[in-house]
Amino acid sequence: MARTPAELVGARPEPPFEITFDDRTITALPGQSVAAALWGAGILAWRNTRGTGRPRGAFCGIGQCYDCLATINGTPNRRACLVPARPGDAVTTQEGNGHAELSV
Repeated sequence: MARTPAELVGARPEPPFEITFDDRTITALPGQSVAAALWGAGILAWRNTRGTGRPRGAFCGIGQCYDCLATINGTPNRRACLVPARPGDAVTTQEGNGHAELSV
């Protein structure tokens, strides 16, 4: 008799994989967004605001706000709640607007 939700629907999930956050290895599950993988690892903030440097993470979780911006694989300003986690992704804390190299 089936006892778990996965058994009930006959799901055969793919195995977990690793991504990194600020050089820390974390485990992600197939189908998770980057934000969900970070939350699952206990990481609640991955951006600091421009003016005050206050920490931010996911707020709405559906891509309507911009609190979850992160630098993913070297590209800043990605909404972590909308980006699917992929094996080997490198996520880094985004400072300010994510374009510090453009500052004079």
